[in-house]
Amino acid sequence: MRSKILIAAGCLMLAMTGPGVAQEEAPTLSPQQIIDATADNVWRPLDPENTLYMDLPAGLVVIEMRPDFAPQHVARIKELTREGFYNGLNFHRVIEGFMAQGGDPKGDGTGGSDKPNVPAEFTRDSSATNEFTEIGRDRIAPRVGFVDGMPAAAQPEALRAFRADGRVALWPLHCPGVMSMARAADPNSANSQFFLMIGDARLDLDRVYTGWGWIVDGYEATRRIDRGEPPKRPTPIVRVRVAADIPEAERKSIQVMRTDSETFMRYLKAAGEVSDDGYVKDICDIKVPTLVDGEVER
Repeated sequence: MRSKILIAAGCLMLAMTGPGVAQEEAPTLSPQQIIDATADNVWRPLDPENTLYMDLPAGLVVIEMRPDFAPQHVARIKELTREGFYNGLNFHRVIEGFMAQGGDPKGDGTGGSDKPNVPAEFTRDSSATNEFTEIGRDRIAPRVGFVDGMPAAAQPEALRAFRADGRVALWPLHCPGVMSMARAADPNSANSQFFLMIGDARLDLDRVYTGWGWIVDGYEATRRIDRGEPPKRPTPIVRVRVAADIPEAERKSIQVMRTDSETFMRYLKAAGEVSDDGYVKDICDIKVPTLVDGEVER
């Protein structure tokens, strides 16, 4: 059970109001205090049907798939996962500070499944979701924020009035922990290969590769993936499962802080991630707090 902050005698007292009564300033809470005082409804559970459990030699990686960003890619990942396609395959291309690529049965970057390729899902119209929470701007994008924990960016909404198609693009950011789909030169050539981000590659990959999920828990296990092109001793994917196919008693209890909540914005301000004028220092450095088996991780 999470602990709660009690603001009481011996700690911080709420000031009484009235003539001649001095009022104390509202206390400034630390990021951890904000998390500890968070109401239960600010945490959201993962959908088992859109959660992957990826077992690596160094531990379990839990991935939230995002059909709201890439429905066809998520459908393909789930289809192959349920066929056992990924079990035993290696990470065949791993570049330090960049990404780890796997999902190729040939193990050399040229293979795939026997299924047709998946068309690109690089961006979506920002009007297609009410969940994008803009937290500010940064050196790359005019609007950055989150969609239920997934880092994202968008064009200025004012562009809609000037575009013939009336479209304003929204896209996931290729920050550490984001899952994306590999492809050949053809934008519509994604098949089975994927990569997980172990560095910030927004300038190279955003809007030209399809982000389909993010690592919610177990990111530290990816640090043990052997590096190289190819690695001398490639790290295997032991197995991948959809959480809905695992008995409930064997699943982790994971909840993510709602990034559309006032609590999350207070947390960011307290952590110094967003300046008073709305400039975001580095959105790829922001870790969305999670509750994993009752323990807060951030």
